[in-house]
Amino acid sequence: MSELAIRTENLVKHYGNTKAVDGLTMSVPRGSIYGFLGRNGAGKTTTIKSLLGLARANGGEASVLGYDIQREHLQVLQHTGFVSENKALFDNLTGDEMVRFNRGYFPTWSDKHVERYRKLFETPMDVPFGKLSLGNKTKVCLLLAMSQGAELLILDEPTSGLDPVAIDILMEVLIDDHVSEGRTVFMSSHQLAHVQKIVEWVGIIDHGRILLEARLEDVRQNYRVITAAGIETAARLSRPEIVGRRHSAKFWRYLVSRDSESVASELRQRGMAVSDVSPCGLEDVFLGVVRKEEDHAGVEVVA
Repeated sequence: MSELAIRTENLVKHYGNTKAVDGLTMSVPRGSIYGFLGRNGAGKTTTIKSLLGLARANGGEASVLGYDIQREHLQVLQHTGFVSENKALFDNLTGDEMVRFNRGYFPTWSDKHVERYRKLFETPMDVPFGKLSLGNKTKVCLLLAMSQGAELLILDEPTSGLDPVAIDILMEVLIDDHVSEGRTVFMSSHQLAHVQKIVEWVGIIDHGRILLEARLEDVRQNYRVITAAGIETAARLSRPEIVGRRHSAKFWRYLVSRDSESVASELRQRGMAVSDVSPCGLEDVFLGVVRKEEDHAGVEVVA
């Protein structure tokens, strides 16, 4: 058995002249919670559709739970619980009716989990799906996916419309009912505050390419923000460790992936006054690797 729940290598998906997924390479360990992070339009949903066989990739290779996504997509679907970005199901059916419809297709289906999630999320199961609010549609979709007992959960924007209490419950359920039993959760989102509470791995995507893939703990330990003041010619230090550089008022802020003290030392040698070297959060890292240039905000990001 592969140690990876999801593996892609140079995956490509284009629509006409637009490359929605552009040579994406990614590794998702089994039994982990993986945060697939990106802006709207970064390629997250197209990647997921390609993995599930809902959109046919134009190039590259990928496997899900060891199954080839091109030749064995039915096996992928049988072993994967999926919540789509648009939360689309059968508008005329109630949650209870969809439970009865789905139950026979999944040998590992759990009615016990259905009742647990119905109560935990206060899910309205007797109302036609099309008449529900976005938050309640999300609850029904999550209940159906999480009750399958699937080896892998793929959740595309799973907090859509949920209130803070429901989001907190969802985060606990993903850990207690799924990862603790050796299952894998692949969660696509642009809500960094929610994701960073539970994920073990992060993959940051932009323009269809993975810009960063790492353990979240490694990101927290290695990345630093250096704050310094000085003239522009001295500030434009170029080193591989410098992921991003921003200029605001009198200060320059550098996002550094490693060797922060060495970078700070060289800045001092160039005449810069370094005032702080501090740990940074996931949001700092996300913005640093995604932003290319924002002249209106006085931001410059260097590759």
